[in-house]
Amino acid sequence: MTIIDCDTMFNESIEKLKETGVRITPQRKAVLEYLIETETHPTADEIFKALSHNHKNMSVATVYNNLKLFKEVGLVTELTYGDASSRFDFRTTPHYHVICKDCGKIMDFQYPALEEVEELASLLTGMEVDGHRLELYGRCRTCNKKED
Repeated sequence: MTIIDCDTMFNESIEKLKETGVRITPQRKAVLEYLIETETHPTADEIFKALSHNHKNMSVATVYNNLKLFKEVGLVTELTYGDASSRFDFRTTPHYHVICKDCGKIMDFQYPALEEVEELASLLTGMEVDGHRLELYGRCRTCNKKED
């Protein structure tokens, strides 16, 4: 993602927060900026560790509260996989995830044809389908190279 894209997303997200009456604090800005710039689907603890050295007033609770707020406003998606800590994805447009079974790395991919599955399921069952989740599991390149 380019710097211009990140700046645009950041500014649009700040405006969305302001529209909902949310106060924009330095910590909130930092968490939001980190989520936009990272592609690693971080946990709350990872975000805290990455930001706390530059933001002395930040606590783990601050990070969790901001993530909860961002989720409520529709800026992030919470990814839950079994008993592991939730991970957070700034990208809320429809997409899917490939997850490394060894290191837990999550990578995004898109496949628009899967949206047709929702339509077909709706037609076949009469149920109003409003979403789905697809996860693929395997081993990333880094973990594959460790075995060589």
